[in-house]
Amino acid sequence: MDAPAADRASRDASIALGLTLPTDTVLYLLLPLHAATFGVTFAEAGLLLAANRLVRILGYGWIARFYEQHGPRAACSLAVLGAAASSLGYALLPGLWWLLAARLVWGLSFAALNIATQALATAEAGGAARRSGRSRAIIATGPMIGLVAGALIAEARGPHLVFLLLGGIALLALPFALRLPGGHGERVRGAPRFGLPARIDVWSFVQGMALDGVFVLGLSVLAASALGGQGQGAALAAGLALALRYASEIALGPAGGALAHRFGAMRMLVLLSTTSALALAAIGLGGAGLWIGALSVVLLRGLLQPLPAPAVAALNPGADRVPALARLATWRDLGAGAGPLAAGLLLPVLPPALVYGLTGLALLWAGLALPGPRLRPERPAPRAP
Repeated sequence: MDAPAADRASRDASIALGLTLPTDTVLYLLLPLHAATFGVTFAEAGLLLAANRLVRILGYGWIARFYEQHGPRAACSLAVLGAAASSLGYALLPGLWWLLAARLVWGLSFAALNIATQALATAEAGGAARRSGRSRAIIATGPMIGLVAGALIAEARGPHLVFLLLGGIALLALPFALRLPGGHGERVRGAPRFGLPARIDVWSFVQGMALDGVFVLGLSVLAASALGGQGQGAALAAGLALALRYASEIALGPAGGALAHRFGAMRMLVLLSTTSALALAAIGLGGAGLWIGALSVVLLRGLLQPLPAPAVAALNPGADRVPALARLATWRDLGAGAGPLAAGLLLPVLPPALVYGLTGLALLWAGLALPGPRLRPERPAPRAP
């Protein structure tokens, strides 16, 4: 695949994921606040929000085989239909078991779209970091808009209408999925996904736990509790807080990709992980430190998001690239699932300074344990004399 074709395919896959991802991210906002409306308890809401990660980990082999045999066009087209169906399920089928089935469908759909966006962004080595940064910005646009609009609509008309609308929006991704390359896809299996993790896999687990788990839970709870939790405006406050994460990816994702292109993805990964660890520790101090630390984490996360894929691609060239990306995503899923559980257990019984301090220390250790800034920045090939 040449560079223009890789750019086009990466863009189309990213648009497809950006249009379907709000069906998931808005559920994280509205389900805990409206659990009774969906016919579940608060504890069952937690189970539902974790179910899509579990099925994604367990069902990844089946999705990977389908992607290899049928290619990104077929995989992503079916995934778009699955995302729309899951959103309609949230809107029309209350109760634990129906909602659980919808979450499982979404988990498999996201797995296919996630494989495609990462594989297509790094399909051509030249410009992989830039494509990854642009991809993250495109993908983040959907959740950012969906969280704010979904919160406003839910407060005015209830949460079920939100998911009816999101199901229709997800179907708008189908033309972009149908433009993706057909035929066989790249090999996305072949390396063990669980076994002894590489250092970057350990980093991915800790990053998912810290920045996608402990931090997100604390941020959303803080925003909701500021207006009384279940009171008027709570959904909008939490939605704005969560949308800020995606706004930083839109604004800073391309800049992160450009920095990786200029200085090397691994070098920037180590630097930004270390800085994010210090910002996390500041959140636990309270007062001004909480807000300075939270804003810093949001901004640093936006720069950090596009870096892992090109770093892994450089560490695992050739046929090992896509299996390594899949393994990285698995460890991040495990971390992002463990983070909210850890925060929910520890924050009620331990001082926030200790919880966020330990979380920052774990991220600092994982960042410093990475292979190091040995990867060279992308440079044009020398001209022939």
